[in-house]
Amino acid sequence: MTVRVPAKVNLQLGVGPIRDDGYHDLVNVFHAVSLFDEVTVATAAAPEVRVQAAPYSRVAVADVPADQSNLAARAARLVAERLGVDAHAAIRIRKAIPVAGGMAGGSADAAAALVACARLWDDRDEPVLGRADLVELGAELGSDVPFAVLGGTAVGVGRGERLTPALTRGTFHWVFATADGGLSTPAVYAECDRLRAEQGTDAEGTPAARVSEPLMTALATGDAKGLGAALANDLEPAALALRPSLGRVLDAGRDLGAVGALVSGSGPTCAFLAEDEEDAADIAEGLDGAGVAAQVLRAYGPVPGAMLV
Repeated sequence: MTVRVPAKVNLQLGVGPIRDDGYHDLVNVFHAVSLFDEVTVATAAAPEVRVQAAPYSRVAVADVPADQSNLAARAARLVAERLGVDAHAAIRIRKAIPVAGGMAGGSADAAAALVACARLWDDRDEPVLGRADLVELGAELGSDVPFAVLGGTAVGVGRGERLTPALTRGTFHWVFATADGGLSTPAVYAECDRLRAEQGTDAEGTPAARVSEPLMTALATGDAKGLGAALANDLEPAALALRPSLGRVLDAGRDLGAVGALVSGSGPTCAFLAEDEEDAADIAEGLDGAGVAAQVLRAYGPVPGAMLV
């Protein structure tokens, strides 16, 4: 079974106070975009994980675990446990989503493995595990996994795992500028907390994050300029503090005419919203020529979540 699964960009990432379990309360407006990993799962005598870059991509995969610690392998074990079968799967991951780039590539692979293993091992006329069950299992693996199962555009609350689809009209065109080396998500959240403490906002004083009404209106009306103006990421100051060079990347994209620019998730990938497809091509060409990114990628959204191919 082969499943194709998209990357995501956070249109809004609102980081609220720290909860008792150590996580932050979030408001996360997820948007699935047309950069895809493919995960193939087959029955095997013993569990196995292989990771490679997709033939058309230049994604560096050296740091992606090719053992049972890989999130896709953990997803396979969860499905096997739920179905009562042996978790003997050969998993092949072909990556085109940037690694450690704030676009949820690892979570996407886990979502793909959930869908693929459920289809491979659950051959009943009425499957035990439906899409809603896989979303629930995904939440056990990570905050971004449930959205990768669903795709489209959705508002996530809690840790980001409780999802509500968002009304979205039309297609939005994106340019992504990747960076050499990743940023640790826990390190970015820790830096966010440190900056807030430095500014006199302690954990209890951090206000609850709320969904941006202008952003939701722009999505519902297909207004690229309005969406660009409403893009927001509470982790961006922390990512910029840890990787100041990202500020130059964001400035370059804005100077080239992007209607919106932000660090994607915990970074270090920078995302630029274009007014239309033609402008996206111009922005991508300009960023490539400026030499401010390891790689420049174009995509559109929203697209569906994990799907069998």
